[in-house]
Amino acid sequence: MSIAYSNTNMRVPAGFRNLLEGLAREVLREQPTNVVAFAAQYFQKLLEQREAGGIDPVAWGAMLED
Repeated sequence: MSIAYSNTNMRVPAGFRNLLEGLAREVLREQPTNVVAFAAQYFQKLLEQREAGGIDPVAWGAMLED
């Protein structure tokens, strides 16, 4: 089976890289046994912080990437 190779560059949304780096940092710090459940809780906590009027981690990360 052959797989076609494409020279296409994919762009990720602004702030996405920073968001994933934050998750990776917390996973390494906490060493959870269930990474998927930990990630769900991590993103839920970020969502709750954003909805409570705090800073939007994606917007903040996008500013850092510029």
